Amino acid sequence: MYAGQTHNNHTVWALRIVRTSRLTQSVGPENRNNSIIMTQTIIDAHSHLWLRQDTEWNGMPVTTRRNGRSFFLTEEVQMLPPFMIDGRNTAEVFLSNMDYAQVGGAVVVQEFIDGLQNDYLEEVKNKYPERFFVFGMCDYFKPGFVDEAANLVRRGFKGIAIPGHRLILNDRRVKLNSDEMMSLFHLMEDNGMILSVCLAEENLQTDEMREVIQECPNLKIAIGHFGMVTTPGWEKQIELAHYDNVMIESGGITWLFNKEFYPFAGAVKAIRQAIDMVGADKLMWGSDYPRTITAITYKMSYDFICKSDELTDEEKALFLGENARKFYGFGELPELPYVKNMSE
Repeated sequence: MYAGQTHNNHTVWALRIVRTSRLTQSVGPENRNNSIIMTQTIIDAHSHLWLRQDTEWNGMPVTTRRNGRSFFLTEEVQMLPPFMIDGRNTAEVFLSNMDYAQVGGAVVVQEFIDGLQNDYLEEVKNKYPERFFVFGMCDYFKPGFVDEAANLVRRGFKGIAIPGHRLILNDRRVKLNSDEMMSLFHLMEDNGMILSVCLAEENLQTDEMREVIQECPNLKIAIGHFGMVTTPGWEKQIELAHYDNVMIESGGITWLFNKEFYPFAGAVKAIRQAIDMVGADKLMWGSDYPRTITAITYKMSYDFICKSDELTDEEKALFLGENARKFYGFGELPELPYVKNMSE
């Protein structure tokens, strides 16, 4: 066991469920058919918002086009659902999806391929503080980004996102354990901030991340993309959650298992394996909205978990919302009613 390792505690789980018993109920006609029990304490721990993509990464462009499409690095792709014709991925559209899918809150991270969205996300956090936890982001390729991060602190951001896998370019690389990065992490730790980070596959950055965790034991860290679960060695990223200050979130797990598609049996098995490795209290659901809803509906990005018989009700409740509520400090969330759709 690692120093600072947490332990599964079924008694604690049970108490959490009792405390939020109003949240557990059968929802919708599909539950009558499949006996699905779903929790209304649903929090999306990995999503994205932007007004327009107009940036570049690794010398290649990312630019919003029409009908939800963007030019992405080398080709045109369907970045958003085609009905989002203006390319604006706004909080209001997301809230409409969240309300229909009964998702009470969401964590909005950032990615280099969307460009810096600090100004827009500051508006979002001020307008919808009860529904969103938003992350700021810096340009980590330019010296002096610690000063940029200090400004984000002054602007009221409670977290900073680092898309670590994007720090590895063809001609250079920013290491997570570099001196300036370590200064950033100490600044965040001193100010009680949360770090959202996604790591490159095949453990290219896992040792760097472990050094950061050990150097900053009071820095709360959420590692995304479920360790790049469909790539070799993903378990090493999951094992970082043995440290008290580290959580794992599953943003993007449906696109990682897109080849097998809904109901993502491989994803469920991976979640089961991760629970057995580090405990259900160390894992959080994330959708990677909106990119994932070009292939599935928003509700489908989590209800495959509700339908699974490989996880207990307690494990589902923790994974789908209770862990994120505690980790990000969400307060009272709205009670969102089930709304029958026209296919039912």
